[in-house]
Amino acid sequence: MSSEPTNSQGPESPRRWLGASATEWALVALLGIAFAPAFVAMAGVWSSVEYQSHGYLVPFVALWAASGKRRILAALPGERDLRGLAVLLLSFGLYLVGVATSWVSLQGLAVIVGVAGMVLYLRGLSWLRTLAFPIAYLIFMVPIPEPLLTPVIVELQLWVSQVGVWLLQLWGVPVLRNGNVIELPGDVTLFVAEACSGITSVVTLLPLGVFLAYFTEKTTTRRLVIVAAVLPLAMAGNLVRVIGTVLAAREVGAAAATEGAAHEAAGLLTYVLGCLALLAVGWGMRILVPPKPTPGRGRPAP
Repeated sequence: MSSEPTNSQGPESPRRWLGASATEWALVALLGIAFAPAFVAMAGVWSSVEYQSHGYLVPFVALWAASGKRRILAALPGERDLRGLAVLLLSFGLYLVGVATSWVSLQGLAVIVGVAGMVLYLRGLSWLRTLAFPIAYLIFMVPIPEPLLTPVIVELQLWVSQVGVWLLQLWGVPVLRNGNVIELPGDVTLFVAEACSGITSVVTLLPLGVFLAYFTEKTTTRRLVIVAAVLPLAMAGNLVRVIGTVLAAREVGAAAATEGAAHEAAGLLTYVLGCLALLAVGWGMRILVPPKPTPGRGRPAP
């Protein structure tokens, strides 16, 4: 940190917020260069896996969230903490293992640990605590390892198929299920694919749910309610999508119902409705259980 006085510049001066030391900027630049291959590796996954594509946006959302802390950060002492060097060494160790094993997820985790270590080293524990949410939010850019997701996807496919067929049969629609294949009269079969399992909605709605919970609610309980709503809302949305596809296949044929722009639009609509449902959960909670007023911030006297 620079020893130059900052009082004359005000608590939010560019030098105070951005840092007055060229050495600090050099260290940050070196960290970015060191971890650049990790971002390239993660971008490869974001581009090739549909339910990981939100990874491109996560760093920008985290940066925006961090910028919202600038008033608080400007008032903090910002002293170097040598414990940050140990955290940086840990991140480099994780990074080397991730590169050696081609484990992209571990490389992504190393980036997050490295960012935390750099903040701790350059500005201290108070800054790290203040930036805890933006740094932790970066976890959503880390690709989920395929061995962990594959069993979950299989179970979700079976669940959606089973419940969808059960509901259709209750409505009198003649359908049968064979695993995650739905059979209709006339040798028409519909395969509940990975995209229809709900995994895309769950993985992409979760970052949005956490974001909304953090910025729209003030208590842990209310935040947990919004985050917990992601799974049932995502599954309900994809269940409706599967049922709608089956009904459409009866009317226009399996090919028309499962291919082309209409089917892709149905997937997008499912995600949009999931986002709106999350907003509705927060709105409904504020209507049914209004948050308690913050002490000292009650309504002004008339």
